[in-house]
Amino acid sequence: MSLHEDAARVLRGWPAPDERQEELRAAYVAHLSAHPDGVWKRCAAGHITASALVVDRTAGRVLLTLHAKLGRWLQTGGHCEPSDVSLADAALREASEESGIDGLRLLAAPVRLDRHETPCATHLDVQYAALAPADAAPVISEESLALRWFDFDEAERLPDASVRALVVGARAVL
Repeated sequence: MSLHEDAARVLRGWPAPDERQEELRAAYVAHLSAHPDGVWKRCAAGHITASALVVDRTAGRVLLTLHAKLGRWLQTGGHCEPSDVSLADAALREASEESGIDGLRLLAAPVRLDRHETPCATHLDVQYAALAPADAAPVISEESLALRWFDFDEAERLPDASVRALVVGARAVL
């Protein structure tokens, strides 16, 4: 199964938690139907991206990265790569690379979807949650200015609406 086929399968089968998420889910499925290259950065009409909120469930906190290009606290994530065999694989790879944490465990289904504009194109982001092992020590990657643990309540007050919604969604799933 190709990454495109896996992304379409995941999105067709994902039970959206509300009407707005259902609208996005349907739009993502339509995008993939219309664009055979819809999971790749080269797709000028926009492309699927995969992200993961790293969660320390025991301590009740989430790890965010101060994104080097955007200058905002965000979850880990980014573009799909040819080596990714599934959408979940892409999200887990991004989370592992950007957090430096070994042994992350991705929840099976996405938590939510978020469509947003970036300098390169429209991102159709599929957002997962990744559980960190106890006492995980993050290591900053070249894509980050900083990494920081935020307790759930603090993260829910951050300025980025997408991050707030992801934290709320992850808490609800957990």
